[in-house]
Amino acid sequence: MKKRILSGMRPTGRLHIGNLVGALENWVQLQDFYNNYHLIADWHVLTTAPESAREITTNTREMVADWLSAGLDPVKSPMFRQSRVSAHAELHLIFSMFVTLNRLLRNPTVKEQARDLGIEDLMSYGHIGYPVLQAADILLYKGDVVPVGEDQMPHIEVAREIARRFNNLYGEVFPEPEGMLTKYARLPGLDGKRMAKSLNNAILMTDPPEEVAAKLKTAFTDPQKLRRGDPGHPEMCLVFTYHQKFNQSETEQVSNDCRSGALGCVQCKKRCADCLNLYLAPLRERRAQITDSVIDDVLTDGERRACEEAAKTMAQVRAAMGI
Repeated sequence: MKKRILSGMRPTGRLHIGNLVGALENWVQLQDFYNNYHLIADWHVLTTAPESAREITTNTREMVADWLSAGLDPVKSPMFRQSRVSAHAELHLIFSMFVTLNRLLRNPTVKEQARDLGIEDLMSYGHIGYPVLQAADILLYKGDVVPVGEDQMPHIEVAREIARRFNNLYGEVFPEPEGMLTKYARLPGLDGKRMAKSLNNAILMTDPPEEVAAKLKTAFTDPQKLRRGDPGHPEMCLVFTYHQKFNQSETEQVSNDCRSGALGCVQCKKRCADCLNLYLAPLRERRAQITDSVIDDVLTDGERRACEEAAKTMAQVRAAMGI
């Protein structure tokens, strides 16, 4: 039997190329080899931005359109909103009994996120505990494998610990999920930091060609290469990282020309923008064909299938616990 994958994203609207490279492309490749379930983590949005609740529905639809444009097949990979499957909340409550507060406070990803958002002294109960909800998301569908960015690996370890604790107490119900990283697990933003819309350093999958070019003009490059003719160090250059992904056929030539000084940064950025726009063109074309009714149908079917699977798991959990 195929192993099962559970993966998801918080619906914050249109996705950026970091999401495409670090997650979506991997999901598309894996859907032929695994049984995939893809979660729209709308409750997770509330852990850091409860004031954005009224934006979640619109943002969900934008994200699903991006998922479909990237090549996800809703027949192979059901897509569903977390809030439409109430078993997520029930299993989260049960799991919260099996992990200590100190364990959650040691999570480096939670600390980093709080620092980036400037809420280190204002973290809610839900924010501190969102790795427990994430564990429920994964284990409700008996996820064997979870494709994630490197920053999410600490959450996978929490899920493994909870699964192990539950199984030791009540018998084998859950697998211990494994995290799966991609080659480009974290594509940096235009300033070299992690790519995020909130940091204003992201290129969106839906950005028109002229906007992609304009954004790349602002990208950080080798600080030692001040003008054309200066020898460059591509291993230090953000734009070269993009070339390695979106311009693979010319990567070696770009590297050589940069090192020799034959390729200036302005020309290098223009070439990178052209290649990135060529890469994104078929995604833009597919997205233009996705209607509201298509999104409605995808969500209705995905949520029906998710509820059916979640009900099976919760029946096993209740039987194992005797409640």
